[in-house]
Amino acid sequence: MRVCVFCGSSMGARPAYAEAARSLGRLLAERGVGLVYGGASVGLMGVIADAALAAGGEVIGVIPRSLVDREIAHAGLSELRVVTTMHERKAAMAELSEAFVALPGGLGTLEELFEVWTWGHLGIHAKPLGVLDVARFYEPLTAFLDHAVDQGFIRAANRAMLIRDTDPERLLDALLRYARDDNTPPLRASS
Repeated sequence: MRVCVFCGSSMGARPAYAEAARSLGRLLAERGVGLVYGGASVGLMGVIADAALAAGGEVIGVIPRSLVDREIAHAGLSELRVVTTMHERKAAMAELSEAFVALPGGLGTLEELFEVWTWGHLGIHAKPLGVLDVARFYEPLTAFLDHAVDQGFIRAANRAMLIRDTDPERLLDALLRYARDDNTPPLRASS
């Protein structure tokens, strides 16, 4: 099994963000779950990749050629795929993964999260997705999403597709349960 993690190429304002990335990276490796992410060695992306690698995990990075130098592509990964466009990056990351998690991040993280969520809504995939709500980072966003449901712009069933938790272990367990409860094929171990 592989989980795609979207997260910032910066560290953010709180040390808790890097600690959560470190914890999630270790957890994935300890459970034999491969990490797929944006391929950078900086920010939370670098932290999660380094933690998973240090714990013996598989880490696959996917990065567009135009960002190789700017995001400082990680040179020590299990595999680094360099693609041409951001669209190719997201498609490759989705294809390589059985689930998605968003850590704190900026516009790119939010765009990636919302795109895979939209793909799930449209039936393009049936993969679970969640946010690791570190230090209440996603609390305002989830409140807005609930407001959008109340206002009739998001259906409750689509809102329920996004799993939110503050604990990496509980979030990973919830993603696994979601896949089983939704009658989607079981998540497979990575080879």
